[in-house]
Amino acid sequence: MNVIETYELTKYYGRNLGIKDVSMSVSEGEIFGFIGPNGAGKSTTIRLLLSLIYPTRGHASIFGKDSIKYSDEVKQDIGYLPSEVFYYDRMKVLELLKYSASFYNKDCSKRMFELAELMELDLERRIDDLSFGNKKKLGIVQGLMHSPRLIMLDEPTSGLDPLMQQRFFDLVEEENKKGATVFFSSHILGEVQKLCDRVAIIKEGSIIETEDIKTLRRDNYKKIFIRDKGFAKEDIKLDGMSNITKKDDETRFFYKGNINDVLDLLRDVEVEDVLIEEPTLEEIFMHYYQ
Repeated sequence: MNVIETYELTKYYGRNLGIKDVSMSVSEGEIFGFIGPNGAGKSTTIRLLLSLIYPTRGHASIFGKDSIKYSDEVKQDIGYLPSEVFYYDRMKVLELLKYSASFYNKDCSKRMFELAELMELDLERRIDDLSFGNKKKLGIVQGLMHSPRLIMLDEPTSGLDPLMQQRFFDLVEEENKKGATVFFSSHILGEVQKLCDRVAIIKEGSIIETEDIKTLRRDNYKKIFIRDKGFAKEDIKLDGMSNITKKDDETRFFYKGNINDVLDLLRDVEVEDVLIEEPTLEEIFMHYYQ
C-alpha cells in the first residue's frame, strides 16, 4: 500500500512557481527522504499534502484517500513537524499539549509524558520563555504524541543540539519499527543518508531523481584516487570522467562507465595506489545540481 501518492502536483503563487508536476509515491513503512536546498519546493509539497494550501493542478492522496476531500479524517493519523514552530506564547507547555491532544480521537496522555521526558521538555514552563531548541522539542512531542501512522518532518533538527538530534533520530527509527511511515524533508544530506530507505531530489520545483539510496550510490559516479609517477592531467582522456584534479603525485576524478576502461588507461603508468569509492549522497546531490 502507498501511504502517499501524488500525480502532477503543481502550485503557482501568482506567476511564481512553487512546484511543478510532482509525481511520487511513498510505501507504507518506509522512511522516505525529500531533499533539496532552501527554495526548491520541499515545504510547498508538504503543505499541499497536508491541504494547508491547495494545488493549482494535480492531486494527492494519503492512505488512499484524497488529501483535500478527506483532510480532517487523514490528519487524525498524521504527525507534522514544520521547519518553523509558532505557538501561543502565554500558554504553558502542558496546556498547549493538552489542547493539541483534544483534537485527536484517542487518549494521548501517556505518550505525551513519555516523549516530554525523553526530550527533556519542561512541561511547566511558559512557551514565551522557551528557546528555539526547546520550542522544537515541543513540536516533536506535539507531532508524535498521538502515535501517528504517517510522520511528516520538514527540516526537523534545526535548533536541536547534537545530543538531542541523535535522540530524535533514535525516536524516528523507533516509530518506524512500530509501523509508522516517515516523510523526511531536509537539506542536511547526512541525516537523510543515515535514516532513509529511498530519496527524491527536487530541483527548482521539479523532482529530478527518485531512487533507493544504495542504488543511487552504486549506479552513480565512482570516486577514483590514483597515486602515481609520471601521470599527467592531459593523459586522462576517457568518456565518463569529470571533476579531474591533479596535485603532486595524486590524481582524483569522478567516473561513470566500465571500470575496466580506467584500468586499461593505467596499464602503462607506474601506479603506487588506486582507491575506488562510492560517492556520498552530498556528492551525488551536487552532481545533479551542477
